Amino acid sequence: MHYFKTLLCALACLACALASGPALAQNADPLSDGEIRKVDKEASKITIKHGVIKSLDMPAMTMVFTVKNAALLEQVKPGDKVRFNVVREEGKLVLTEVQAAP
Repeated sequence: MHYFKTLLCALACLACALASGPALAQNADPLSDGEIRKVDKEASKITIKHGVIKSLDMPAMTMVFTVKNAALLEQVKPGDKVRFNVVREEGKLVLTEVQAAP
């Protein structure tokens, strides 16, 4: 009988962990760290040397991103340390948010 109580307890704990997993992932910080290398206002593109982008499972590298809103380019200049968010839209990596790093 003790075995079944232990098994039920273990299954209940597993169910709770699985149920809370997606909720924890949604609360994760979507921003990545980087340094602005180039701002191309005419093409609405930005080059960022960045760390790992967890949301895209992307290793650290330097990349060019299209910006969702050209006004974002007014907030930064080469050399700025930033926190940013990138999403995949129609096969392109699009910068949707950028802010000064603390």
